[in-house]
This record gives sequence, C-alpha cells and structure tokens, in this order.
Amino acid sequence: AVVITKNEEANIARCLASLKGVADEVIVVDSGSTDSTCELALAVGARVVTHAFQGHIEQKNWARQEAHGEFVLSLDADEALDDVLRKDLMAWRADGDRQEGADGWIVNRLTNYCGHWVRHSGWYPDRKLRLWRKDAGAWGGVNPHDRFELLPGGQEARLTGDLLHYSYNSRADHLKQIAYFSDIAADALSRSGREAGWALAAGKVVFQWLKTYVLRGGFRDGQTGWTIACLSARATRVKYGKLRRLNLARRRLKAGGR
Repeated sequence: AVVITKNEEANIARCLASLKGVADEVIVVDSGSTDSTCELALAVGARVVTHAFQGHIEQKNWARQEAHGEFVLSLDADEALDDVLRKDLMAWRADGDRQEGADGWIVNRLTNYCGHWVRHSGWYPDRKLRLWRKDAGAWGGVNPHDRFELLPGGQEARLTGDLLHYSYNSRADHLKQIAYFSDIAADALSRSGREAGWALAAGKVVFQWLKTYVLRGGFRDGQTGWTIACLSARATRVKYGKLRRLNLARRRLKAGGR
C-alpha cells in the first residue's frame, strides 16, 4: 500500500490503521511535512520515504515504483478502508482466482463533508481504481485531478465496501482547497493551451451548479448538498478566472520578448 503525504497528522493514523493486516508493506511518500506525519507513520511500522512534490500525478507515479509487491493499493492520507472493504480485500488476498481475473480493481468512495456522509451531489458512488497489478498502468489525468489508467486491454473488476474519504472538517477547509486546487488546475489548463472567455466561464459555472444540485441529486443531501453545489460552482469560477489571468500574463510576456 502506498500513501503520499504532506502535513497529514490529523489523518495519517486513521488511514494506516485501516491498512493493518491488509498490506504486506506500507510506504508513505512524504514531501516535506513539518508536523508529526512522518513520526506517526513510523510508529505503526510504515516505511517513510521523502520525495520533493512536483505534482499529484508525478508524485503518485514516483511513489508506486517504490512498492515491492505484485499488487499495489493506493490511498490518500485522508482516506481509510471501511470494515466491508477491509474484509473483501482480505478475501481477495486469499482467493487466487479473483487475483487472476483482472488487472485493476475499482472501489466506491464515500465522502464525509463536515460530519455528513454525502450520498448524492455526484459524490457517490465516486468510483476509483485504487488496486492494480504493478506496472499494469500509470497515474494520468490533469493535476490536481489524478486517476489511475490501465494499459490498453487491461481488465477491471470491483471490490465491495467503501473507501471512506474524510475530505472537509469545515467550510473553511473547502475554501482553502478551492484556492489550492484552482491554482494547480488553472496552470495545467494554461500550459495545455486552453482558453476561457467570459461566456464560456459563466456557462460552466451555471452548469456546474445545476449538475451538482439538480441533475446529480444534491438537493437530497439537504443543506450539505446546497453548500456543495454553491462551492463547486465557486470553484469553477475561481479556476477559470485564474486561467484567464495566467493566459493574459503569458501573452504579455511573449509579446514583451519579441
């Protein structure tokens, strides 16, 4: 099992405790924590490796190569296996036929938002491929939204139970993540040549709210669903605003260099 970290002392003990008895080897790849993350990981027997952070995709691809086992299980520090998923993973370990049936295994992720488990809003089932044969694929996507991608022809199967995601303890945590992720996403989009006019950005903001609250049933999550829909729309607005500013700055820089 592999976990990437930076300043995750509030989460890492819960994450690693859920892996006890499931993984033969637990590797924590840390990118410079200044809290007790590394000490907590070492205390429960994890191997801690330090590696400079160059992006979520890059860090996870580097981390997976540190694993020695035939199969790799990837968790984020704010995630943990629930009891059903733990039991199914133990059964999977004992069943050679199940191991031969696929190259990667998908789990459902259930997110806790400020103390509420979110079962709608497009957040559940948030299917993630988190267990795979080593070298059966690699992390891809666009930072910070990484995803594991099997090589062409790779076969997927499913595990039962949920991967519990303790995402936000407060609205302030959500706003902080919006600021952080929007910086990364806007930079990645700008580098890829994406543009974002006012009309396109406004349309994406409105659609994001409608998709989250109406089309994906956010209204069924009550006040939590309303908050998620509004902040999801805000995240889209912030991301495309930063993208416009980055593109303008790069055009000016390019023009000045001529």
